[in-house]
Amino acid sequence: MTTDVQTGAPEPTLEQLTCEDLEREIALYEPLTDAVRALIDASVRTEVDAEVVRDVTRVLQEQASRLRERQTPGAYGVRWTSLGGRRAWGNAVVGRRNPIAPPLRLQVGDDGSVSAEFHLGAAYEGPNHLTHGGIAALVLDQVLGAAAEVAGAPGMTGTLTLRYVRATPLGDLRVEAKAVETVGVKTIVRGTLSGPDGPCVEAEGIFLLPAAVRAYFEEHSRAIGYDPTTYPEL
Repeated sequence: MTTDVQTGAPEPTLEQLTCEDLEREIALYEPLTDAVRALIDASVRTEVDAEVVRDVTRVLQEQASRLRERQTPGAYGVRWTSLGGRRAWGNAVVGRRNPIAPPLRLQVGDDGSVSAEFHLGAAYEGPNHLTHGGIAALVLDQVLGAAAEVAGAPGMTGTLTLRYVRATPLGDLRVEAKAVETVGVKTIVRGTLSGPDGPCVEAEGIFLLPAAVRAYFEEHSRAIGYDPTTYPEL
């Protein structure tokens, strides 16, 4: 992996993909990810006999060894594609190949807002039968950052301020965010994480986009025809 001299950021991987290539990979890897995600939930809540637990453990160790026979060194990374988008499939919130991710499928509104409806199960518990506060922060950081990007200022999180209004239940949730102001290298974004009874967490983030990073991002965006206002995660 090489890095950009100005920003110190990893040089993006540019993949030459057809739509058929992308669909083929989604069809192959998403069922695997969903199966592991279901396994995580099952392992948290199972009460089967000890013999079954030991047997499943042995099988899982064997299958993990098979998957390790050939794998990407380090992290999955963010991969720009010839289709005009990018793949952050290892991302902890939106990654198609990350069973830790809920995952979120972000939608961009006509007003520039970014939102998602999603489900958090037993693996995300903190307080008794409630969502862990750190998971709420994780989700909001991702979605506020996406809103900054949609506003044309893709940056890195400078600060993230949270106000926990009420306990966040597990289950069906909604997150939404929108950029409200850009001043120089700073973009201010506000958002909420809500449950069935209304907002649970209110958030405000400041995202920083130094000039060198902006130039770096715009250069690679132009190279593949990337339009950040549509937030084209593939």
